[in-house]
Amino acid sequence: MKFDNRKTMRVRMDHRQPVNLMGSDGTWRRACVLVDISDTGAKVEVEGTLDVLQAKEFFLVLSSTGLAYRRCELVWIDGTTAGVHFILANKKSLKASTAQAAAQKAAASK
Repeated sequence: MKFDNRKTMRVRMDHRQPVNLMGSDGTWRRACVLVDISDTGAKVEVEGTLDVLQAKEFFLVLSSTGLAYRRCELVWIDGTTAGVHFILANKKSLKASTAQAAAQKAAASK
């Protein structure tokens, strides 16, 4: 479902979906609830202090076993709610990568 004039489709969670934010070095972890998620980012409600979110990069751990995760960076904080943007393995943001792929596809079709 697309809402809030967003460019990408965002899925809003109907039930509390527990996830975790974890430091890229594994030294900290915060329990969260996933509010919504898209191809490029997510909104989470963080339980506990938000001071650790000042890290440049961290992981959004989507499964209890840690097998499903996304590397991300903080975009905004509003009270206990935070917005994160997913990062690709080569450190490009998904937004930049998607725009580049669309430009290449358009150039190829000419």
